Amino acid sequence: MIVGHIGVRKGSKGVPGKNFRDLMGKPLIDWSLEQLLAHPRVDVVMVSTDDERIYEHSLTKGCLEMGLRPAELATDMAGKWGVWQHSLSRAEDLVGEVTAFLDLDCTSPLRDMEDIDRALDAFFDAKPDMIMSCTEARKNPYFNLVEPDEAGALRISKPLPGGVVARQQAPTVWEHAASTYVVDPSYLKRSKGLFEGRVLPYLMPPERCLDIDSELDFKIVECLMEERENG
Repeated sequence: MIVGHIGVRKGSKGVPGKNFRDLMGKPLIDWSLEQLLAHPRVDVVMVSTDDERIYEHSLTKGCLEMGLRPAELATDMAGKWGVWQHSLSRAEDLVGEVTAFLDLDCTSPLRDMEDIDRALDAFFDAKPDMIMSCTEARKNPYFNLVEPDEAGALRISKPLPGGVVARQQAPTVWEHAASTYVVDPSYLKRSKGLFEGRVLPYLMPPERCLDIDSELDFKIVECLMEERENG
């Protein structure tokens, strides 16, 4: 059984109320929620939240009645992993054995349905502990990411012998794109964080995995969605 999951908190400091804010005629969460509900490979869908309005909205859409998330998982310091573990436990209580835990980040509404399929295919083909959406990083720690040394002077974050004078010479690095994850339930139960096991990337183009974390992000995503909707 594949469980589709979205986790959203009531609070947001960068963009207040962003998870239920209108984007192109419907709440932000619905762009991801409707993908899960419409996907033929997803058996049940659940929304983990401390927001009663969002929770009731998810139930009217047909999501699993899992209850509001515990208070300790609704703080600024609560990580994604603990929320996932709680949701997996509730899913197993309600629907039985889970073969894959598919999480979509509702603040990344530009993914395509094919991204979900490809992430699931990668998970079942390679059988890793987790598939994580990634995109090629716009900045590279071997070339143009810098940090201050003890004296405050800037240095390359990850220097290589002889240095790197062109981006093409630098090792490829990927940016963790908060969009689409597929997790092995047994790994989720036994581990304490994302990177303890064999985590493989699902590579997405940057325009499909923009994450809304500020008002500027919201405007950029809205602009891209308008462009896509208008062909």
